[in-house]
Amino acid sequence: MLLYILQRILAAVPVIGFVALFVFLLLRLTPGDPAAIIAGDTATPAQLEAIRDSLGLNEPLLIQFFTWIGQLLQGDFGTSILSRKPVIDLIADRMEPTISLALTTITLSVLIAVPLGVIAAWKQGTLIDRFVMLLSVLGFSVPVFVIGYLMISTFSLGLGWFPVQGFKPISDGIGPFLHRITLPTLTLTLLYIALIARITRTSMLEILGDDYIRTARAKGLPERTVLMRHALRNCSVPIITVIGIGFALIISGVVVTESVFNLPGLGRLTVDAVLSRDYPVIQAVILLASLIYVAINLLIDIAYVLLDPRIRYS
Repeated sequence: MLLYILQRILAAVPVIGFVALFVFLLLRLTPGDPAAIIAGDTATPAQLEAIRDSLGLNEPLLIQFFTWIGQLLQGDFGTSILSRKPVIDLIADRMEPTISLALTTITLSVLIAVPLGVIAAWKQGTLIDRFVMLLSVLGFSVPVFVIGYLMISTFSLGLGWFPVQGFKPISDGIGPFLHRITLPTLTLTLLYIALIARITRTSMLEILGDDYIRTARAKGLPERTVLMRHALRNCSVPIITVIGIGFALIISGVVVTESVFNLPGLGRLTVDAVLSRDYPVIQAVILLASLIYVAINLLIDIAYVLLDPRIRYS
């Protein structure tokens, strides 16, 4: 197991390197000049040239790339072009809203979706099954921003139960934190409930017809034991996979939700950086998202072995 983990970590290094090179070239070769954004519309060519020199943008691309890689290896993610603050500090300030939204969303989604998927498979063809499938179709079909605005219209503007936007850290108290994070969480949860419930139902249906399930029932085991201990555990691999990938997608893809609810997270930071051509911030955020994907994929592979002893890696 330890050898496999080390192999996966080493295999991830060239992946991260390729992502770094791709992002670097993509940002440098697309139209736009950060010096013009910093200097404003009234800047002279001499002023623009001076800004480019100070930012190192006049250096050859190869020199710029290796300079950036050298800084990364020293733990230096650079300095924001606009705010002139260390990028690592900007990311740290924006991390809590995104992590909070991801954890609350994936926790609520799993607690609701897995039982729904199990019951839908158990009651295949009934009204319960059709309801779960209808929920899945709606979750996949309705855009996230539409759900978000419906939530705001109904529960904020209509009923006045929740604020329209904003975020409170958990250090300010559980009550204010939950009051602010509930609507964004529900918005994303509807999407991930649809995804996880559908995968759970499909996986359960493949297992419930197997011989060992019929044998367990023939022995007189309670139906709950058959479903949870025998069926769900043996079809947990695809469910764990979609949960892990879903968590990674939430971390790296909450731009729309954070924009709708004005959450000061990594999504908003990324949008602002893209609009202002803030190279160091964009590069650092995308690399962080890539590292999260690699780490979650590694955890998923480890979970495979723990959940299903039949799976072995050499």
